[in-house]
Amino acid sequence: MQQMPCKFACFFRVTKERGVTFQQLNFIKRMYVTQHSKALSQRAKLKSESTAPPFLEGQHSGQEKTVIHEVRSVSPLLPPLSEKQVINESEALKSTVIAGGTGTVVGPASKEEKQWKEMKLELDDLPGILARLSKIKLTALVVSTASAGFAMAPVPFDLTCFLLASLGTGLSSCAANSINQFFEVPFDSNMNRTKNRPLVRGQISPLLAVSFAASCAVPGIALLTFGVNPLTAALGAFNIILYTCCYTPLKRISIVNTWVGAVVGAIPPIMGWTAATGSLDAGALLLGGILYSWQFPHFNALSWGLREDYSRGGYCMMSVTHPDMCRRVALRHCLALIGLSSLAPILDVTTWTFPIISLPVNLYISYLGFRFYRDADRGSSRKLFFCSLWHLPMLLLLMLTCKKSWYKKDNEKESLS
Repeated sequence: MQQMPCKFACFFRVTKERGVTFQQLNFIKRMYVTQHSKALSQRAKLKSESTAPPFLEGQHSGQEKTVIHEVRSVSPLLPPLSEKQVINESEALKSTVIAGGTGTVVGPASKEEKQWKEMKLELDDLPGILARLSKIKLTALVVSTASAGFAMAPVPFDLTCFLLASLGTGLSSCAANSINQFFEVPFDSNMNRTKNRPLVRGQISPLLAVSFAASCAVPGIALLTFGVNPLTAALGAFNIILYTCCYTPLKRISIVNTWVGAVVGAIPPIMGWTAATGSLDAGALLLGGILYSWQFPHFNALSWGLREDYSRGGYCMMSVTHPDMCRRVALRHCLALIGLSSLAPILDVTTWTFPIISLPVNLYISYLGFRFYRDADRGSSRKLFFCSLWHLPMLLLLMLTCKKSWYKKDNEKESLS
């Protein structure tokens, strides 16, 4: 008891100079309440009556325990504790955990395990880390849709231009995805789906991530500008800005982020079309419209199973704030795919065979969209999501097989002239 005033004085002096976190004060409070409640329960517990027979009253039962508290003498005058001793005692108090009611004590955890620190980077792991930083699967989808737009253009196929457009589009996508992860590190750490990303785990530094994004964005836009055409490069730069500066912050503000993200996903096939033709035609807008509508059943079904994660991360998604709208919008755009497929022959992009052979595929995804709208459970959302994964490549492949040949169009124009 004579040490307590001195300890408290040193503790508050260290607190004033270096500060104490809310977690430390909360832990000290819980420790005090736990020990205080335990002491009260021990004092209030009545001593069990002896059930031994009269001739064994003098003997102690084997179940009874005698607790002897050792009282050590304390010198009246003690030197003041140093700041280092007080800090060591507070750290030991924080690391000690007392199991409630059992009296068992768990050993102190090491301080290094609790602190965040950057992991040691090895060169062998760098390609895999950069691939996850750039979301390589999403980048592959972006490049494939841009390639489909290039192949659907009514011009002769140019292999060199195709390779340059694909490489520039891929580099632009890698840059946008890396910047997106750089901005969302504090929020990704709260979600189970994103907590293992490289920046969250500390596998690379933020400076390296930004440097990688810049080294992808600058060559990508330069390739599209000088190797393809300025229109495609402008679309690529606009898509990077739209994804990083509009879509990423909107995810925590409004559900409008879903529509903005759909525009981001609709631009790559338009870039492929403009890379081949050098102009923005009705066929490019049709391809962009198909990608725009496809993303709503795809993403809304995915976000329905991740509602808890998005809510924990603080993201404002339709599946969290407007669940009825989420299902309604998914069904609406499933039906819109049927109408957009019917517009392809009208805009002279495909033959009239395409709306007929694509109708079963579009009807099936519309049926799953209706099931998702009606049932609103994880099973229906999962089926709709997995259907969307094979629906898009199937639809683009059917569209490519029904494409109108460019030389037939030239012959028709010459005959009309």
